[in-house]
This record gives sequence, C-alpha cells and structure tokens, in this order.
Amino acid sequence: MRQYPLILLFLSLAGMAHTQNAYQAAANRLAADPSLKNGSLSVSVVDVESGKLLASYEPERSLSPASNLKVLTTASALALLGPDYRFQTQLEYDGALSAEGQLDGNLYLTGYGDPALGSPLLEEAMPLEALMERLRMAVQQAGIRRIKGAVRGDASAFGSSSSVGSWQWEDMGNYYGAGAWALNLHENLHYLHFQQQGQLGAIPPIAGVEPDIPGLQFTNEVVSAARGTGDNAYIFGAPYQFNRYVRGSIPVGSGIFTIKGSIPDPPLFAAQCLRQSLATVGITAAGAASRLDGQPGGRRRLYTHYSPPLSLIVKRTNMESVNLYCEAMVKVIGWEKKQKGSTTAGLEALKSYWEEQGLSWEGCYLSDGSGLSDANAVTSLFLARLLRLMARKDASLFSPFYESLPEAGRSGSLRNALKGTAAEGRLRAKSGTLERVRAYSGYATARNGRLLAFSVIANNFEGSGGAIRQKIERFMLELCKN
Repeated sequence: MRQYPLILLFLSLAGMAHTQNAYQAAANRLAADPSLKNGSLSVSVVDVESGKLLASYEPERSLSPASNLKVLTTASALALLGPDYRFQTQLEYDGALSAEGQLDGNLYLTGYGDPALGSPLLEEAMPLEALMERLRMAVQQAGIRRIKGAVRGDASAFGSSSSVGSWQWEDMGNYYGAGAWALNLHENLHYLHFQQQGQLGAIPPIAGVEPDIPGLQFTNEVVSAARGTGDNAYIFGAPYQFNRYVRGSIPVGSGIFTIKGSIPDPPLFAAQCLRQSLATVGITAAGAASRLDGQPGGRRRLYTHYSPPLSLIVKRTNMESVNLYCEAMVKVIGWEKKQKGSTTAGLEALKSYWEEQGLSWEGCYLSDGSGLSDANAVTSLFLARLLRLMARKDASLFSPFYESLPEAGRSGSLRNALKGTAAEGRLRAKSGTLERVRAYSGYATARNGRLLAFSVIANNFEGSGGAIRQKIERFMLELCKN
C-alpha cells in the first residue's frame, strides 16, 4: 500500500515526460523540413504556470517577426496605458470671438494619437460623417458664425514624422503603410475604385476615390489580369506626396474593384473635412491647413472627443493586424511615459517596463511597433516569455489581451485554420507575414488543461508561404493534442 503514492508519482512524471517529448518531437519535425534547409527557424514552448521551457529549436536566434511584434505592442499598451484608456482629440480656438459670432483667430482640431478617429472599420468608433457633425455642432453651440482665420489640423504633439525610416517605399502608399500622426482620420486610408475591364492587359480606369481628398492625383499603370488573380495593385507615394502611381494588376471583370491607399496628409485632410462640414451650415473659414510643429498655447477648448476604450482597439489590432493602431500605441506610450510622442520614445518606455518585469531584451532589435519594418528582430524565446508574463497578470489585463488574439477555426487570421481539430477553440495566436517570413505566437491549451505560451518564427524558407503556414499549423495542433 505504501508503494502506491510512489507509483502514482512515477506515472505522473512519465506522462509529463511523454508530453514534453511529444512537443519537442513536433518542433524537431518542423525544423527538419526540407523547406527550411537554407532558412532559419526559432521555436519556443513555455509552460505558463512553471515557466519551464517544454520544447525549443534555436530559441535565442534573432529573426524577423513580422506582425508577431504586435503582441508586444498591444500587451505593452494594455499594461502601460490600461484597458480603459481612451485617446483624446480636442476642438479648440484662439483669438477673440465677437458678440456677432466672428472668430478673429483659428479653429484647431488637435490630436493626441487616436488611430480610430472617424474610423470606417472599427464598429465602436464614431464614423467620419457623424464625427464631423458632432464637431460642427460644438462650433455652432459656441456661437461661432464666421472664422477669420483657418481651420487647422494640429498634429504637433508627435511632430511631422509619421513613418519609420526602414519601411519600404512600396508599402507607404498603401493603407497598411500609412503611418501614424498625432491627428489621424478615417484610419489614414482611402478607397480607390477601378472599373474592371473584360480584356486581358487592358487598363481599368479609376472610377473614384472615397473619401474625396483634395489634390490627390494618380498615374494609373494598372493592367487587367486573369480572373481569380485578386488584388495585385500597389500605390506608390510617400507621406505628404499627393502625386501617386498605381502599378500592378486587378482581375478582369465587369464590376467595380476596390483597393485601399494611404492618405498623404491626415492632419490637413481633417482640417479640410471640418471646414467643409462647417460650410454646409454657412460657417466660413479663410482656409484649411495643418500644423505639425510647435506646441498649442492660448487656446480655449470647445469639445473633447474620446476614442473607444483601448481594449476594443487592441482587439481589432490583433484580429485584423492593423499597423496604424500599433504605431499610434507606441507613440502614445512615449507621450504618456516620456513626454515625447515618437516611436523611439515609446519603444524605450516599453523596453524599460518589461525589463523591470524580468524579461531579457537580449537578441531583440526594434524599429517600429507593428512589425512592418524588416529591420525588426526578436527571438521566439523572448515572445514566449512575454506571453507567459502577460498570462500571469491580473485578469483585467490578460483577458482583453487573450481575447484579442485570433482563435483557431473561429476568428481573425485563424478563422479557417485547424477547423474541426483539437486546436479549434483551444488555440489563440497572432500570425505574422512578410516576404519569406511566417510566424505565429500565442497560447495553446494542452489536453490536460495546461496553458502553454509559444512562438514559432520561420525566415527565408523555400516554397510558398501557404505551404510553410500549413506545416506550422500542424506543429501548433500538436500542442493541443498532447
């Protein structure tokens, strides 16, 4: 009888060893795949409760994480700003307001990083038209009937630098490379509509831009490709550059085909939208302009607009991999913690925070918050340990973070992955994709209910991105099966 506890302990340890060996075997199989012969792979699987590294393959190798970097940015934003944090945008004026309603000064829309201002895509955000109506009503209620000065979009809090120097030229004209200002609007994106053509090689004419952006012009070099080829059209242009080229292809057809581009100057566009909205009720202004340097002073506030809570913004960030939201979060972290709204200040602040939590930064080199830069490098061990630290925080922080990650077979980038398997509903992970980069980082619930934090990063693999993705999915499935 006395031997039974020892036998049970032995069986328990044997089962644990078997499970751990199964994880390691899965990592070894992935590493041995011929597609990675000339490439690089980093794998780490950490037990959340104990912190033990259960499986690994070159866990400390520095690799490009692509959008897996968003787990760091969103976790940091929740921890440093709080899930209930709301971005602010101020409507202000300077100068004197006469009894007759003439403002001898300027009207300002002053931003502090809200990435969802006037968003057409975040359900909880106030859309552009409703936002402009709210701002217009605030001006009317203040008794302003004429503005002798200009309507100004003030983005001075974060300066004029919206993008990161290591971003690629071919990204910045497209919506995902729009960059982040202190004053963003409509997710800094526009919709570019084409009238499809029925003949291969024909140029599909531009059918319109939505919303209308004054001064924005396109040289259209897009051609018609075979049916089913999808969106292979790219817009070329940098911030503040209004003459843009569109190259690539869209499929033949007879309907309207739409791609998304970046707004060249969101602060200016915000001022133009507000001026136009005011004009609909007869409130005139001398012009519209942006303000990108200096600090506001001597102004009176008319209205403060608040974004939806950060927890909802984080959810869309990870579910839909929104670069703008992450870049804005990093700058706001810098603004709130270091009084400087820059990418550099934000990255310094979040690095300091996590190092204080015991997370080593060894092997990590960061250029942005979204993962768009191919100059970023992290290790899978860094991301797995970050995820473990986040899982051990208070539920008020961990719950919105965990729920923001795509769920296997159900949501986000994993909605069509691993359906009907042991991973469906038990695995959540952020995907990452760049040229010759595929990565996944997140959580898996093992068969015995144990929560695992994991990260898998593959660089410079042979073959298609879809093929390596399927192989990584098979690895992730093993984490849930054992």
